[in-house]
Amino acid sequence: MSGLICGGPAPDFTLRDQFGQDVSLADFRGRKAVAVLFFPFAFSGVCTGEMAGVRDRLAEFMTFETEVLAISCDPVYSLRAFSDGDGLNFPLLSDFWPHGEVSRAYEVFDEAKGMPRRSSYVIDKEGLIRWSVHNAMPQGRDLDEHLRQLDAALTPLHA
Repeated sequence: MSGLICGGPAPDFTLRDQFGQDVSLADFRGRKAVAVLFFPFAFSGVCTGEMAGVRDRLAEFMTFETEVLAISCDPVYSLRAFSDGDGLNFPLLSDFWPHGEVSRAYEVFDEAKGMPRRSSYVIDKEGLIRWSVHNAMPQGRDLDEHLRQLDAALTPLHA
């Protein structure tokens, strides 16, 4: 059923951020480990709290060796308003059109609700999935665990 496995390749993507700029996962290959955070909706209670948590710990998430990318199916303009309103100065990527294409590639799109589930992936510098977690809708992410897994992804798989 699941095509995504730890140690396997992460599906590449190019999406627009809240400023209308293209961001590709491939841009980080060979340079940075990436935490990819799928979130259901901008401006919703749990998502707002989670993204503020990332903002407050941004120096830990975004270093010379790590990056964070947050993805929802909201349009770019909504993500810009969300970013501006909450001071979210990290990439918020729009999987709006084709609707949910990247979320589907990562097997986290909820077809009934038209949104990604609250899921995260850590991808190492080689573009391999090193860790994933899928939270229930009302359950916020454990950012400490995300940071531990992002740090662990800096160690090569076959070290």
